[in-house]
Amino acid sequence: MNTSASVVEQLGNWASTMTWNDLSPAVRLALKGRVLDAVGCAVGALSARPITSIGQLADELGGEPLATCIGGSKTAPDRAAFVNGSAIRYLDFNDSYLAKGETCHPSDNIAPVLAAAEYARTSGREFLVALAIAYQVQCRLSDVAPVRRRGFDHTVQGAYGAAAGAARAMGLPALQIANAVAISGTSYNSLRVTRTGELSNWKGLAYPNMAMGAVHAALLAKYGISGPREVFEGNKGFMDAIAGKFDIDWAKEDLEKVTQTITKRYNAEIHSQSAIEGLLELRDNVGLKAEDIEWIRLATFDVAFDIIGGGEEGDKRSVHTKEEADHSLPYLLAVACLDGQVMPEQYLSERIVREDVQKLLRKVNVYPTKTYTDQFPQFMSCKIDVETRDGQRFQLEKRDYQGFRTRPATWRLLLNKYMSLTNHVDDALRTKIADVIFHLDEVQVTELTDLLGQIRISDGKYLRS
Repeated sequence: MNTSASVVEQLGNWASTMTWNDLSPAVRLALKGRVLDAVGCAVGALSARPITSIGQLADELGGEPLATCIGGSKTAPDRAAFVNGSAIRYLDFNDSYLAKGETCHPSDNIAPVLAAAEYARTSGREFLVALAIAYQVQCRLSDVAPVRRRGFDHTVQGAYGAAAGAARAMGLPALQIANAVAISGTSYNSLRVTRTGELSNWKGLAYPNMAMGAVHAALLAKYGISGPREVFEGNKGFMDAIAGKFDIDWAKEDLEKVTQTITKRYNAEIHSQSAIEGLLELRDNVGLKAEDIEWIRLATFDVAFDIIGGGEEGDKRSVHTKEEADHSLPYLLAVACLDGQVMPEQYLSERIVREDVQKLLRKVNVYPTKTYTDQFPQFMSCKIDVETRDGQRFQLEKRDYQGFRTRPATWRLLLNKYMSLTNHVDDALRTKIADVIFHLDEVQVTELTDLLGQIRISDGKYLRS
């Protein structure tokens, strides 16, 4: 029997030793900001048809009332992770992490870690430590083991992070954390077709589904179920079958990755943010009118082109659904020019199919350049070039946007975004939720989840199908 620690056992040892004192002040504030941002995104999506359908399914299935569904009832923690994760992810408005070969949304880990923490009745501090672990694991694996070009989804790395965070939130010891991660990592290797071609509801539900499994894996580990101890390095393991060889010394890892994540200013796929900000600046600076536009050309980096510009992941000018719209640079630039914003209202079905935006998006041409590709992910560079029907040309170059690492969103900016997404909720309640999140290290996690369970939607104006 091999007595040396496997890679997943090293990860488990590291995760079990992290404490509140290992979180720098910047990490603590960033974690609270990501929780606030994610809760706002979830509340803004509660009236969307897929989210209401998932809530109805959870109510029908029932389950021990051990974890809270945002704006709803209580259920088993793995099911709560799916319900809340779906709401957080649905708007496609939550944070992102940019690695050279992978982009992920690590705040997707909030739902499974929160469900596990509520189940364990742990403190807000322990929840934040566990969440930092989930962020670190997913982001570091995205750095060294990208899988997108191999045909797999970014939820693959998330299976390791979500399980590590959920297991730590439950207070499991090192070996059980390792087993949870091994079970989850072995089991949830989603295909990239989730985000290519004609997009479906699954684009926003693939990670919540995996997160539900990650919480279940942590529960299994808690009850003594073991997983493959060589999930990373073993025969037909993650390295051998999917990612290729890589090295991480988990004993030397810190918890700083959350400070390198970025938040969204606009309700759109992350790689579009600088382009949207640039087009809106150009629109306002020169008084650009959509009806006068002959064409819009966007020079961008290869990842943006491949995922949302019409590159390797398919045509982006056939746009009929919310999922297709928020992953289409032609649609996003067209609707931004027409409406002066990209928020949840821009994804109403009647807005997506209207003739003005469908006509204008066909005048948008997106192409990659080596210069901007080489600058990514340190910058999110692009150049917007617009010609009007009378022959005038207007250009603007961008390298970042408000919310990027070079211009990070402050707590105040995130609070303003949260308030705009929750303006259909009782004002005293939403203010109290934000205050508890800011002081989460001083309270039990149930103080937050109890408030989230009280949310009721009085105006379902967003995203009805």
